[in-house]
Amino acid sequence: MKRILLLLCILLAASTLTRAQVANGQITGTIKTNDGRAAGNISIIIKGTGNGTQSNEQGEFSFKKMKPGTYTLSVTAVGLQKQEQQVTISANETATVNFNLNENSAQLQEIVISSSRINKFTRKKSEYVGKMPLNNLENPQVYTTISKELIADQLLFSVDQATKNVPGLQTMWQATGRGGDGGAYYSSRGFILQSQLRNGIAGNVSSRIDAANLESIEVIKGPSATLFGSTLTSYGGLINRVTKKPYDHFGGELTYASGSYGFNRVSADVNTPLDSAKNVLFRLNTAYNYKGSFQDNGFDRGVIIAPSLSYKVNDKLSFLFDAEISTGTNVGEQAIFFYYPIAQLGADRADKLGLDYKRSYHSNDLTQDYKNINFFGQMDYKFSDQWVSHTNYSSTYSFSNGMSPYFFLVPNPPVNGNVNMGADSLSRGDQSTANSEMQVTEIQQNFNGDFNIGSVRNRVVIGLDYLRQNSNQLFYSIDQFDIIPKNGVIPNYNDFNKTKLNEVYEGLNRDDIDYPERFISNTYSAYVSDVVNITDRLLASAALRFDHFDNKGSYDPSTGLNSGAYSQSVFAPKFGLIFQPVKDQLSLFANYQNGFANKTGLDYQGNTFKPERANQLEAGVKLNAFNGKLSSTVSYYNIKVENIVRAYTLDSSLPNTSIQDGTKKSKGIEAEVIANPVEGLNVIAGFAYNDNKLTDADADVEGRRDAYSMAPYTANLWVSYRLSAGALRGAGAGFGGNYASDNIIVNSASMGVFTLPKYTVLNASLFYDQPKYRLGLKVDNLTNKQYWIGYGTMNAQQLRSVVGSISFKF
Repeated sequence: MKRILLLLCILLAASTLTRAQVANGQITGTIKTNDGRAAGNISIIIKGTGNGTQSNEQGEFSFKKMKPGTYTLSVTAVGLQKQEQQVTISANETATVNFNLNENSAQLQEIVISSSRINKFTRKKSEYVGKMPLNNLENPQVYTTISKELIADQLLFSVDQATKNVPGLQTMWQATGRGGDGGAYYSSRGFILQSQLRNGIAGNVSSRIDAANLESIEVIKGPSATLFGSTLTSYGGLINRVTKKPYDHFGGELTYASGSYGFNRVSADVNTPLDSAKNVLFRLNTAYNYKGSFQDNGFDRGVIIAPSLSYKVNDKLSFLFDAEISTGTNVGEQAIFFYYPIAQLGADRADKLGLDYKRSYHSNDLTQDYKNINFFGQMDYKFSDQWVSHTNYSSTYSFSNGMSPYFFLVPNPPVNGNVNMGADSLSRGDQSTANSEMQVTEIQQNFNGDFNIGSVRNRVVIGLDYLRQNSNQLFYSIDQFDIIPKNGVIPNYNDFNKTKLNEVYEGLNRDDIDYPERFISNTYSAYVSDVVNITDRLLASAALRFDHFDNKGSYDPSTGLNSGAYSQSVFAPKFGLIFQPVKDQLSLFANYQNGFANKTGLDYQGNTFKPERANQLEAGVKLNAFNGKLSSTVSYYNIKVENIVRAYTLDSSLPNTSIQDGTKKSKGIEAEVIANPVEGLNVIAGFAYNDNKLTDADADVEGRRDAYSMAPYTANLWVSYRLSAGALRGAGAGFGGNYASDNIIVNSASMGVFTLPKYTVLNASLFYDQPKYRLGLKVDNLTNKQYWIGYGTMNAQQLRSVVGSISFKF
């Protein structure tokens, strides 16, 4: 490890000492249709060099670090009249080249829809993963991007649905909707994470996260605290939602969808300029969504309103303001816990327990109201061609009030003094929230530079970050409302309802059932990252974060005082190497990444806990070949977590104390392929294997796989074909699914081992996409498979469902 760090330091130092050889220039420009609208996703190629790029939604493109000389730019797309322009670049200057297409915006839209030579499921570049614009082949970190085209192809309506396309990411719990939560719980590389970032900063949504305003979803793998901090990330990575932005002409889409289990959805996406100069742009995304349950009770009903406004003051200064406002009512998804040793339950697998798969075991009025109100602001200022400033502000608020039923299996009582193996009964309980609130505020300032030191290109981000959490949550619970038979005739089945549950609560002492979580914490951070082109094929990157965490302690309303205040400071480094044997097509990469978690409390000797630390080493290969038709990433990672807090058991005179010496090791392989092998055919496939175990741990779990991980083996596949010619041009179909191996969710010497069985779930879709409308039909869980997921629990998943949709575009 020390040798790797030394090599990286030498390479970075060498970059600053290299003498100037050639002063480079750059090319920028825009592409517009003949009716003056921006033309996005158009290919621009510099003939004879192999260099190419695509225009963004504003029709803009650029080529940086170009040697002085004369070049020919070619603009092309399937069905588009080809255009070429010649441009001469001088040293340290920017040449501007603008293209006006012969086609109007409607014609261009039809060309884009009917064109199927584009690898539509891949994204070659991200501005958020490295907090700077970087191509995937230039970034030593592994990430997967779920594009809006894939979301449309699979007829997806939420982040929860879309993440099934990510290798090595498995849903463990659906979103609870409770204030402070971050939507669904996932596992990646053996660690739990949630989707708590939006456009690179805090954007927490506690309920099901609607896809109405999403441009794409980025799932970034491995410990990522150096650039994103520890509060909103995990050692397995993070999920960043990239939202739709306003554009410079009137347009939009209205969609209605309906299907199984009472599913109904209406959504709208409307965009318009607000002034004749098109400097002020407005976009509104909104949706109403109702989803019932495949079980006898359960639903989720919600509304999202997401407006955004951009204002271009001049060529240097611009603003973006937007919001996400969502509200709704739900009944919690069924989750069955394990409070008794597995040996007493008579079965060690979910499919052997004999639960009635279609029964919810609760009434439909055990509801919870939830609300998320998030505001965002961004100011961009361009100092020069080399330096820009990005100032971001985020304020997120989540609220919940209501009930959340849960269950656990109860072993059979002994018969005539003899063991009666099995669990024919189910205990019903509840954990409610009472006007629970969580506020998160983040202010982030980034300065991005792109400049040369001699002939060596440096891309730098210097950042400052402030994150504040203000929790005012109140939980109250009852462990056992009643015990019922889990099968057959259940006379008191409907007793678990709102009226009778409230009657039980009214008879209890609130001091015995209330669990407040009231605290304030502030995190102050500074970070710097540099990506260095040592040569045009060898890149090195280094980053460092300083993080100061200040917890004000927990507030006790009975005394009016805070207790347990503490602060911790951490340095978090990150290094990477990229070598391209084939320029812009093949990258060999390696990275060292760091993560940490602040820990509250004292050890058995009275010492304050240190931050928990995670270190990852990873190496692999990235491919972008055949003019973008084949994109792939394959990597091996090894993560070691140290300073884990565990129970101290060596001295019986010190009960209920802790020691901070635990370790967890997690290693594995991930592979992803995104391909467009022939015209009209698009494929995305992934495979992941994870092996992890707890070491230096409690004797109960020493050497065992963490029960809060995921299935060791997972795979995903989606194949889509679209007709590009003939009377049915724009018609297509998709087919694919997900596989997960057996997953152990209880794993200890005292509790035993309980397994969720492996599963293969298949899905399919049909669509007919035209410039003015789109028809869609999808079937999820084609084979009506009964399967379970779980985060230490078993959660039954939806049976076969059918959804149809119709969209009108304007």
